[in-house]
Amino acid sequence: MKQQQFLNVLDRDEAERRWRAAVDCAPPGSEEVALDAALGRVLARDVRAAVDVPAFDRANMDGFALRAADSFGASEEAPALLQLAADSIPTGAQPRSELAPGFAMGIATGGMLPRGADAVAPVEHTDLVERDGQRWVALRRAVAPGGAISHAGTDMGQGETALFAGTRLSSRETGVLAAIGCAQAPVVQRPVVAVLSTGDEIVQPGTPLRPGQVYDSNGRILADAVRELGCTPHFLGAQPDDESALRGALHAALRGADLVLLSGGTSKGEGDLNARVVAELEPGIIVHGVALKPGKPICLAAAGRKPVVILPGFPTSAVFTFHEFVAPLLRDMAGLPPQRRETRSARLAMHTRSERGRLEYLLVGLGEDGAGELNAWPMGKGSGSVTAFSRADGFVRLPRNTEIAEEGAAVEVTLLGSGIEAADLLIAGSHCAGLDMIAGALARRGFPVKVLAVGSRGGLAAAQRGECDAAPIHLLDPESGRYNAPFLGAGLRLLRGYTRMQGVITRPDERRDTEALVADPALRMVSRNRGAGTRVLIDELLGGRRPPGYGYEPRSHYAVAAAVAQGRADWGVTIETVAREKGLRFRPLRAEHYDFAVPAARWERPALRALREVLAPGSELRRQLAARGFADPAGEAGGEAGAD
Repeated sequence: MKQQQFLNVLDRDEAERRWRAAVDCAPPGSEEVALDAALGRVLARDVRAAVDVPAFDRANMDGFALRAADSFGASEEAPALLQLAADSIPTGAQPRSELAPGFAMGIATGGMLPRGADAVAPVEHTDLVERDGQRWVALRRAVAPGGAISHAGTDMGQGETALFAGTRLSSRETGVLAAIGCAQAPVVQRPVVAVLSTGDEIVQPGTPLRPGQVYDSNGRILADAVRELGCTPHFLGAQPDDESALRGALHAALRGADLVLLSGGTSKGEGDLNARVVAELEPGIIVHGVALKPGKPICLAAAGRKPVVILPGFPTSAVFTFHEFVAPLLRDMAGLPPQRRETRSARLAMHTRSERGRLEYLLVGLGEDGAGELNAWPMGKGSGSVTAFSRADGFVRLPRNTEIAEEGAAVEVTLLGSGIEAADLLIAGSHCAGLDMIAGALARRGFPVKVLAVGSRGGLAAAQRGECDAAPIHLLDPESGRYNAPFLGAGLRLLRGYTRMQGVITRPDERRDTEALVADPALRMVSRNRGAGTRVLIDELLGGRRPPGYGYEPRSHYAVAAAVAQGRADWGVTIETVAREKGLRFRPLRAEHYDFAVPAARWERPALRALREVLAPGSELRRQLAARGFADPAGEAGGEAGAD
């Protein structure tokens, strides 16, 4: 039954319609909470003012209460004289007498206006004088009726609706509740969401990892996403792949929660038990498989009318499907209105392939070109990535019938947050640990940096088109033996970065030299992705040979080191800094130049001037880079070259 349901893949909207029809999405109820606990909660019903606000006619400033008619004609040259009344009015006190014509009465800001007065003269427009043994107020400017007064009920009248049901209470709204005397607020009960991670390989952060294990990021992501929606997460930890234990955990979660979230165990493998256990519920599985990428294996189910969801195990898939299916339902249950996501028009910065038959959500980062137009850069890390969602600005929907999205195609980007945090410096190109240090130094100077890892050639093309501020590259020209400068086109300048030593790595117990490693057919190598500067160096080293593993093409130096350290490969090429951090044996090949191609039109932008400053010879950052093995290019640190 599970296999049959999973193969019955539904359209996204049809899947949501069927599930919504099977579950209850009404708020679980309402409750009264103390005002000091109401921040962030959602009002369950309209709140009406039980008092007038303000509750009396009050003075808006320090001065003198008077009858406006007594001030008419007053001027600097001919002040109006009003006799000072014996009483004065402090805040929090009721006036003891009525104000007679021709008199003025001292009043403090917020003081209650006495009967007979209809205006307040600011103290700075008056002088106190004594004549014939009496004190007078000399008024140098006339005031209009109602001047400097807030009348009772003008802010809010008794019986008026102060706040409406469905309002999420911020400090502004709690201030309104306090102003009308509410010590408690009627709020929607927070839906309780049970969160269960599943899998023998899952361990909680803080626990040492054994081979084959991964930290439970899904549990943290989902629990906090639930909390962001104004609901209460109940994280139940990671459940092992034991059918009986999982069944017990699921039924315990159902007893105390309004919705149950599981992650993992939605595919067809025999070890995936979630769908098998959820299928035992009544009515059980409503949808198992949606034509989405990422997120195809999502399972939407119910226990009675209570929603149960099995999200895919891969982090990006889990997050996307949570926000597509679960978050809208939780907003309903929490009494919140539907979310209105912002969109931006952009052009796709890189050619990308999609899978026909599935609606694809393509994570993208946004950057401006020289004309101020937005470009959408595919993040390209796959559904197993933990960082892609956190670093993306938004996503593009690629329709089910799309196989290829061409570079330059117009797309609509749905933002993942409200607005775009504009970066002062957009860097697109090859990634490096030294680049992280540079970005950190610029951020400390107040220049936010956005880094898009698109490879040396991808970055160079972006710089040539004016789509980024700087493109870190390390491209070797085989004919001249020079790095980077031979690849610059018109309109680009080269900002010297640093040198880093590339070499062959093995595990510490392997002592043979590089040629012996390359020549041994029993050894497996790990290569690099095509377009990377390191791939050029590898192909030069191999000279046409194709050892086992040549087709294994990870996209970073760290991934190469991990493959060797874990025994999935016997040797590879990476930089000395990474090899040292991983405890691997390193055999130097070549000191390569890691530089920045910069559009000449952007050279004098403040963030690029700051980039040149942090890379200046003798700078603190230079010393920090050198300590990690990133050296000044001999005789040309911080210099620049290239065609304008």
